[in-house]
Amino acid sequence: MKIYIASSWRNQHGVEMLTTLLRNEGHEVLSWVENNYGEGHGPDAADFEQWVKTDAAQRSFLFDVDSATRCNLVVYYGPAGTNAWAEVGAAWACGVPVFALWAKGEPSGLMRKMVQRWFHRVPDILQGI
Repeated sequence: MKIYIASSWRNQHGVEMLTTLLRNEGHEVLSWVENNYGEGHGPDAADFEQWVKTDAAQRSFLFDVDSATRCNLVVYYGPAGTNAWAEVGAAWACGVPVFALWAKGEPSGLMRKMVQRWFHRVPDILQGI
């Protein structure tokens, strides 16, 4: 199954671990983390407002949207922000199923209705896929 994980840079390590677990189970994971290595993220990152106007940002945007709308499943890894929820919305609008990992402080609001199944633990979502 082709899977895209929608999340935030603040969840980078968890997304990387989930990516590894899913790949070990034979899934193809389209990774925005891997796609963006070397794009100026991290402690020495360029100003975001400058970066977002670059060709690299456009490539990143297209990778994220294409991945979220053309995969077999989106996994939302929360809590995350507006970019991840925009990816969930794009996936939902294209008919891509969305599963999600619930986290304390999750600000999903009414748009949580786009998620088909909520999980509280990584082992549970692995069994549910």
